Amino acid sequence: STLPGSQAQFPIAQNVTVVEGSTANMTCRVDYNDNTSLQWSNPAQQTLFFGDKKALRDNRIELVRASWKELTISISEVTLSDEGQYTCSLFTMPVKTSKAFLTVLGVPAKPEITGLSRPAQEGEDVTLTCTTSGSKPAAGIRWFRNDKEVQGQKEVNATGRSFTVRSTIHLKVDRTDDGAAYTCVVEHIALGSLPHQVTEVLEVHYPPQVQIVRSVIVPQEGQYFKLECVSKGNPLPEPVFWTKDGGELPDVERMIVEGRDLIITTLNKTDNGTYRCEASNHLGTNRDEFTLYVYDPNALMQPGPDHALIGGVVAVVVFITLCFIIVLGRYLARHKDITRERQEMWFISSRKTLALPIITL
Repeated sequence: STLPGSQAQFPIAQNVTVVEGSTANMTCRVDYNDNTSLQWSNPAQQTLFFGDKKALRDNRIELVRASWKELTISISEVTLSDEGQYTCSLFTMPVKTSKAFLTVLGVPAKPEITGLSRPAQEGEDVTLTCTTSGSKPAAGIRWFRNDKEVQGQKEVNATGRSFTVRSTIHLKVDRTDDGAAYTCVVEHIALGSLPHQVTEVLEVHYPPQVQIVRSVIVPQEGQYFKLECVSKGNPLPEPVFWTKDGGELPDVERMIVEGRDLIITTLNKTDNGTYRCEASNHLGTNRDEFTLYVYDPNALMQPGPDHALIGGVVAVVVFITLCFIIVLGRYLARHKDITRERQEMWFISSRKTLALPIITL
């Protein structure tokens, strides 16, 4: 006979998704059961547990809970090969089954960047490749130059049940790339909000740039004076070399070289001339020149023309000229109007004279 509620005598199992290496719990429930056994079997149809009795020798598989209404087992240290469709069976007549798919996420390995075995030279083509293996599904890779994202070319290859993912960027490097940080970020569902990432700092060798910076705008006799040789390059060009008028510095007691700086302790007229700073590394040589003219402080202090007074006089002259132009313009306009009126009056008077009747005596 049919027992009350026998319509509910049906196993229910749900799909499970776990990360490789973790533990998967497979649960099968039945709302109504008249002492009928539940069984779990793997994708190969091997019985794992029949009720509370273990059927497969696998130390990773254990019983969690067994009753007439539930059979829960656990699979620890899950591997990608554990993925597949598991079956829960209720041994009624006929046997009723429920399927549950176990999805195993392959965790991507920490990425590696290749292509930076040595310093690059300015103008050289550099290829950076970021590789991560073991992901399932295939991982995503993003590139960043410092904090700005750059686009790479992605390649995905299946290796067994997982995937190896590579992303490549091509660069033509210059000196602005020296010290730039290139970061490869690997994103995957198994990593959640904590993606893997690795960073490589690009080193670019380039020839020197040289610029001379003076300490005083108007150098005067008796002053302390410094010329700084600002040189940039990689490798850093050291030391720098100072010359005057194409030869060695003439007065080593007053002209002192400290690192990149040329210091003249007390200026005089004999220091006039062209000073050159030269810097070199294995990629080239560069130089900059500065022509020094030492001023007489007494000549600089002589009174010159009062520019404010001159400016005032010029302003007054311009104002008077404008006033004269305006007055003249008005006078000419008025004179023109008076002349026109006189001409009209003469014309009218002439017509009246011509119209007088002739009286005969």
